[in-house]
Amino acid sequence: MLTNPGLMLLSGQSAILRDMATLAQPANIASQPESAADSHSFSDAMMAALQSVDAQGREASDKMTEVDSGRSNDLVGAMILSQEAGLSFSMLTQVRNKVVSAVDDLIKMPV
Repeated sequence: MLTNPGLMLLSGQSAILRDMATLAQPANIASQPESAADSHSFSDAMMAALQSVDAQGREASDKMTEVDSGRSNDLVGAMILSQEAGLSFSMLTQVRNKVVSAVDDLIKMPV
């Protein structure tokens, strides 16, 4: 049975994107009042990055599907989009790992 490694990669990426979206949701912290000057939060930036990476992945997947089905012969363009999406996803994964590491360091800090 032949499997499409691109589809397997995208399904793994979508699972990680769902996990990251869950982590990016703002926590309900009553001790920190919401101010008008602080309208751009870290969670907003993370959600924007997630949406951008997801859009790149979907665009690359659509382009590869067009090439696979014969509707397009722009294989080079499809491969470039695929590589860009992969790099964006890798970068986002590294940012997530750094954030998780920083949170772990904060949790381990003595009070």
